[in-house]
Amino acid sequence: MSPRHRSGSNSAATAIVVIADIMAVILGLWILMYLLDANRANDLVNFVQDAARWLAGWSYDLFTFDEAWARVVAGYGLAAVVYLLVGHAIAGRLRRY
Repeated sequence: MSPRHRSGSNSAATAIVVIADIMAVILGLWILMYLLDANRANDLVNFVQDAARWLAGWSYDLFTFDEAWARVVAGYGLAAVVYLLVGHAIAGRLRRY
């Protein structure tokens, strides 16, 4: 492989890792804000909640725990873990080639 090709795949891998990490941070931030009962009228809290709901659209109502905090932690936490695992796995694969 040419060094130029390898550098491109490393750049792509780095970008994928950064995006996956940002997605996980947004989800983790929303979990923290929810648990600390952040003011939902605040624009930042509202933005983080909307972004987290969009990112975890497939998982935020996946679990049916009786406690709302457990549903939030499990649903949004699952999405964060999946994004981290998948993003880092794809990046690792790119770096090998």
